[in-house]
Amino acid sequence: MSQELLSIIEQLEREKGIKKEVLVAAVESAILSAARKVIDTKPGEELSVKVDLSNGKIHAYKNEEEITSFDFGRIAASTARQVVIQKIREAEKDVIFNEFQARVGELTSGTVYRFEKGNTIIDLLGKAEGILLKREQSTKEEFKQGQRIRAYVLEVRKELKGPQIILSRAHPSLVKKLFELEVPEIYDGTVEIKAISRQAGERTKIAVASKNEKVDSVGACVGMRGNRVKNVVNELQGEKIDIVRYNEDIKEYIKAALLPAEISEIKLDKANKRAEVIVANDQLSLAIGKHGQNVRLASKLIGWELDIRTKETAAAVVAAAEAAAAEAASRVKLAAEALEEEKVRVEVEQKAKTKAKKAKTRAKIESKTKAEAKPKTEARAKTKAEPKVKAPAKTKTVKPKAEKKSRKTSAVKE
Repeated sequence: MSQELLSIIEQLEREKGIKKEVLVAAVESAILSAARKVIDTKPGEELSVKVDLSNGKIHAYKNEEEITSFDFGRIAASTARQVVIQKIREAEKDVIFNEFQARVGELTSGTVYRFEKGNTIIDLLGKAEGILLKREQSTKEEFKQGQRIRAYVLEVRKELKGPQIILSRAHPSLVKKLFELEVPEIYDGTVEIKAISRQAGERTKIAVASKNEKVDSVGACVGMRGNRVKNVVNELQGEKIDIVRYNEDIKEYIKAALLPAEISEIKLDKANKRAEVIVANDQLSLAIGKHGQNVRLASKLIGWELDIRTKETAAAVVAAAEAAAAEAASRVKLAAEALEEEKVRVEVEQKAKTKAKKAKTRAKIESKTKAEAKPKTEARAKTKAEPKVKAPAKTKTVKPKAEKKSRKTSAVKE
């Protein structure tokens, strides 16, 4: 039994990829659970179980003292078996999770296993099951049960039932990884994929640049007679792929991204990363593409907003803009004149108000002055109107001598 236990552990390690230490720990935990059912312990006593990896023998201890003999019984043995199975399953889940977690962002292969509510379940070579969600599928791809496919590992989640591996066939990086498989120059870094824009099932644009002047980046991706890009197209079930030569000159980059349309003129707004692209009338539909697909993918590839116009439309827009600018200038001028007139009117009104205020103030002062002067004037008038009283005449004292003279005079007259 001891050697058989070691053999089982080694077999599980090879087949399941579970480390021996994890399996041994599972066995010890299972035997300990079984031992607690058949060995009586008092409060404070502890049981422990150890597996000797050299010979496979199992040792049980109570308070670090080895128990030489004990019988598991059917219930205890069944419990041990269930615990071992449970621990092994948990260890398998951890192994699968860690393996695919390390492969997020990479390709994986599998076969179509079944279909659930629009989702496709993929058997990943018997190791695990991946789920290809409906939203992560190309609209034009159809799969059959048992069909072998490649998918992009998008995400790995821990669930109670086990790791959930989310796969994608619509992610732009799927195209990148397929080109890495087909083009050695991309795999070794000689040719670099600068950007990818994709409408899954319809069209993909991929911008490439070479780090070696002697290597043509576009030619390397196309391959001899187009074999390399054809293999990628076949894997994507006929999706169109445009290989664009990357260029530091943004105008040249835009021209390459909008191929096969021929560009007449490009006006750049670098501050807002916006470009106005002028084309001839017969090139407009090519530049825009079906339902705007070509210009939309080119815009996403470059990272700029692209506005496609014909020469006539551009001229009309310019004329309209100039007319609008002239009208705006005229409105501004009229507004300025009206503002000036209003300013003059306000100044006149202000002066009139100031003048009236001064007149009012002056009248008030004069009125006050007259009011103060009136009592004095009336007093002077009253004084002037009253008759002057003469001072009484002075009484002369007649001296006796004079009286005598007067009498004498009188007598003479007589």
